[in-house]
Parts: sequence; structure tokens; C-alpha cells
Amino acid sequence: MRNRAKGLIITGVDHQVGGTTVAAVLARICSDQGINTGVLIPAETGLADITGPGPGARLLKWAARSQQTDEEVSPNRFIAPLDPATAASKEKKRIDFNALINTAREALNKHDFTIIDGSGGLMQPLSGGLLLADLVVQLELPLVVVCGVDSGAINHCLLTLFTARQMELAIAGYFINKMPILKNIAEDNLAHSLAVMTMDELLGVLNTVKGTEQEKVIALAEQLTGLPTFTFLRPYLPPR
Repeated sequence: MRNRAKGLIITGVDHQVGGTTVAAVLARICSDQGINTGVLIPAETGLADITGPGPGARLLKWAARSQQTDEEVSPNRFIAPLDPATAASKEKKRIDFNALINTAREALNKHDFTIIDGSGGLMQPLSGGLLLADLVVQLELPLVVVCGVDSGAINHCLLTLFTARQMELAIAGYFINKMPILKNIAEDNLAHSLAVMTMDELLGVLNTVKGTEQEKVIALAEQLTGLPTFTFLRPYLPPR
């Protein structure tokens, strides 16, 4: 039996794989089970308006049924559609890495379980040469990797998992997201191809779903909890 964690950090292998959606799905599952769930996006970029949280943070907060303040969920917001460190520099700002760690730890202390969305990627720069991976190291939370189904999926997923293992990060497993119903040969073989090349657990293959972002989260939460592979993730979640 794995040790129960106080939370999970979700990271996509790139920006297009739906890491935030998967983070929201996990937050929704926890909330549906009556778990007091916190959420956090370390940094949001590419926002039209930085006076409030962006769509990703709002989705997470809704999914978790969270009563957190906007600053607790989304402490760093930028207009530039760049990595957080570059966006902050362009806007003559700086992400305070120590303050970010404190915000994350406060969320972990206040909630039974906390989902942290680092969907920009494990090697995403945050501040002064510090990466999302450094935040994972500091918080000592298990990592969930989300990959897509494009032609680079195997390479991107294996590189992320390999890097995490080299940094001795705890890996809860990985998801394949946005799998089409009608698959080509590469998509049909993707789960098997990854399984034979990594020792990490496949937590689920999530199908492409339609609707609003909230509707997608609800549909995927139902889909995920019905998958046999979800049993691999349960030991990381708090008891019902």
C-alpha cells in the first residue's frame, strides 16, 4: 500500500494535452466523494484580464467546489502567452518562488486533499532558473503526467517520466488524454507502446468528449471512475 498523499501535482507533457482538464476531473472526483479539496495553479499566462483568475483556475475552483479566494487558487497571472518566467519578465514582474511554496503549503494544510495544476510541463520555467520540477521537489507530492495522442506523444511522455525519475520524484502514473473514438493505428497502439517502455502505471485512457469545459469534466469524471486502471490511483487519494 502506498502512503496516502496530501495532494497531487498534475503536469501535461505540453500545453495542448488537457492537463488542466484532467486536474479538474480529479478535483471533481474528490469533491464528489465529500473530500475537502483545494486547488492551485502556480501561474496562469495568456490571460485577457489579470484582475481575476483565468479560465483554468475558475474551472478547477468549480470542480473542487472550493471556497478558496482567487489569490489562493491563482496567485500569479500574466497577459503574455509565454512560459511563466518569461511572461513575468516581459510584464516587469517576478514570481516569488518562496511565496508560491507557502501558498501551496497553506492549501495542503487547509484541505484534506489538494490538486496542483502544473499543466505547462515539468520543465516549465517559473522564476530565476527554477522550474515546475523544483516546486514538485519542494512539496514532495506525487506527480501525475498527462499526455496526448499526437505523433510526438510517446517521445514527450517518456521524456517527462524519465526526467521525473532522474530527479527522484514520486510518480503516481500517467494518463493518455483526448483519445478519439475512431482511432488510427498509432492511437490504437499508443497505450501498449508506452506500457512496454515505462515502469510507471497507466492510470487511464480518456476519450475525447464534447460540450462545455464543465460538461467535459463531469463526463470524464464518470468515465475515469469506471475504468479498471483507476484502481492504481486510489491508494494516493484520501479514504472516502
